[in-house]
Amino acid sequence: MVANFSAAIFAFFLFTALLANFTSAQLHKLSLPESDVDLLEFPLNLEYLEAEFFLWGSLGHGLDKEVPQLAEGGPAPIGGRKANLDPLINDVVLQFAYQEVGHLRAIKKTVKGFPRPQLDISAAHFAKIVDEAFEFKLNPPFDPYANGVNYLIASYIIPYVGLTGYVGASPKLQSAKAKRLVAGLLGVESAQDAVIRGLLYERAGQKVLPYNITVAEFTSRISNLRNKLGKRGVKDEGLVVPLAEGPECKTHGNIIAGDVNSVAYDRTPAQILRIVYGTGNESIPGGFYPKGADGHIARYYRH
Repeated sequence: MVANFSAAIFAFFLFTALLANFTSAQLHKLSLPESDVDLLEFPLNLEYLEAEFFLWGSLGHGLDKEVPQLAEGGPAPIGGRKANLDPLINDVVLQFAYQEVGHLRAIKKTVKGFPRPQLDISAAHFAKIVDEAFEFKLNPPFDPYANGVNYLIASYIIPYVGLTGYVGASPKLQSAKAKRLVAGLLGVESAQDAVIRGLLYERAGQKVLPYNITVAEFTSRISNLRNKLGKRGVKDEGLVVPLAEGPECKTHGNIIAGDVNSVAYDRTPAQILRIVYGTGNESIPGGFYPKGADGHIARYYRH
């Protein structure tokens, strides 16, 4: 009897010691399928990008000043600066920025994650994207930080890509914990995209100075570029579309993008990497991620 009791006590303390040796990341992985861990880590790349772009645009600084622990020592972004925004747009962008901080925290509470990757949010990089969208060089080069309209157009480039990624990941998740997190993240990312599209839709016919090109044309060109880079057909639509592509084929207005049944489009991690790298190839880094995205999925495609 005493021997059995002693053995039980020994086993208890051995288990406790072994448990203490597990890192928090290992414990997370014990509670989540490995595939869920990978699918939850991958969006950190987009969340870092959005957080830095919105923080710099609204405040003139990024994670390193606001919440440095979330950056985990990753390299500072290239080219971020305060945008010339009116009070309303600055307020909206600031709210987006803090929402993205929350997204980073929520994901990292669930999986270990990784430090902020090298990001390029410079005006020169956005100018390159816009030039590729129009298939000629705008003169002067497009500057996302110059004014509110330009910044909204630049914002149109980023959150929607992450949104389609969450839609794509959702049916692949196995655990209720991961599904709940992705549903919550998707809800806010979708709302952000709707706000951006709504603000731009109000200005759809406005000319973007000094180019004599409408806001609607900018969005159509950017969406077409993303479809081209993604290489999986139409999963992106501008603010004004042919009647056959509008909701129920009855309106040219397209304030929220969706398929023939107005259901959100989905993208795979490979398709997202092709777009955010700007190379059309998930194995060739570039674009917003000069040294490549991080996490198991992104690293897999680089090797």
